[in-house]
Amino acid sequence: MPGGRPRPGCEDAGVTSAQPTDPHDAELAQRYGRRSRWPLVAAAVVVALFVVVAGGLLTWAAVSSSDPEVQSALVTFEVVDSHETTASVSVSLADGASGVQCVVRAYAEDKTTVGEESFVPTGSGRIEVSIRTERRATSVENVGCTADGQTRAR
Repeated sequence: MPGGRPRPGCEDAGVTSAQPTDPHDAELAQRYGRRSRWPLVAAAVVVALFVVVAGGLLTWAAVSSSDPEVQSALVTFEVVDSHETTASVSVSLADGASGVQCVVRAYAEDKTTVGEESFVPTGSGRIEVSIRTERRATSVENVGCTADGQTRAR
């Protein structure tokens, strides 16, 4: 823009109407018709349906996982000797929980598994578990408990 004046034919016209401004555009629209809006509407419906289904699945997953049949936590552990470690596990069972099984695992200093014990809790509360180990354990992990209908250990 030398001299501060716009070049001829380059004035800021702006868009003021959705109707064709060129007479040739009007002729083309009359001859061939305008683009249909149904693909845009169909795409919007598909996206809305996907959002509703995804939201429903997310809600179902959250509700079904929010109240497990059984939960457990490692309270403490003690290394008794080179071939035995005891663990204290707190277990909480829901009423009517069946097929409950829990697992604790002992590790050596080099992070190798040196012992594992599965047990079936008889009820809620603190349970003492003895883990036989192949060598001295330095840590214990509560893998968790499962029940019928609850495959994820907690």
